[in-house]
Amino acid sequence: MTWRSGQSLALVVLTVTGCATSGPYVWADEYRGESGAAHPPPGYVIQPGDTIQVRVFNQPDMSTRARVRDDGKVSVPFLNDVTAVGITPNALAQQLQVRLKEYINAPVVTVSLEEARPFAVAVMGEVARPGVYQVPPDSGVIQALAAAGGFTPYAGRDKIFVLREAPERVRIRFVYNQLTQSEGKSASFRLRPGDAVVVE
Repeated sequence: MTWRSGQSLALVVLTVTGCATSGPYVWADEYRGESGAAHPPPGYVIQPGDTIQVRVFNQPDMSTRARVRDDGKVSVPFLNDVTAVGITPNALAQQLQVRLKEYINAPVVTVSLEEARPFAVAVMGEVARPGVYQVPPDSGVIQALAAAGGFTPYAGRDKIFVLREAPERVRIRFVYNQLTQSEGKSASFRLRPGDAVVVE
C-alpha cells in the first residue's frame, strides 16, 4: 500500500471513528455476522503478495505453491516466470493448460488462492502508535493491537471495538482478557479489509 492510499484510509477511518466511537455496539460473543476471514469474492483477480497453488493433475513435478512477486509474476516448473497479476485463478489455469501442452498431452490445471496478500487495518484511540498497519490474512484483534504498540495507560481494556462497514455498519466490542485467554468467539474473530480497531 502506498503512503498516499494509507493516508486516505486513515482520513476515512478518522471520519468514521469520529461518528462511531459512541452509541450502540454488539459484544463479540453476540455478533452474528461471519467472524472468520473473508473468502475471495467470485471474480477475484490475483494481486502481488498473494500465494497461489498451481496443481497439474497427475504431474506433481509440474505443480507448485508460490507467492506472486511485486513484478506480477510467479515461477512455474517448465514455464519459468508467468504473469499472474490482474487475472482470475481460473483464467491463469487456462493459460497454463495451453502452454503445458508443449510438454504433456491434455494437461488439467487448477489454480487456487492459498493466501491473500496482507491488508491494511487502522488502529486508533488509546494505543501507543495509532495508524494504519499491514496485517497478514487471518489476523485477529490482538495482532492489530500489537502492531500499534499496545495500550496507553489510559486505555479501557474492556473497551476495544472493531468497526466494520460491510455487510452492514456495526461496532463489535471486545474485552482484552477474553482475547488473550482465547475465551468465547473473541479467539476465532478475524479482521477483514476495511475494518478499524478503536480502543477507548
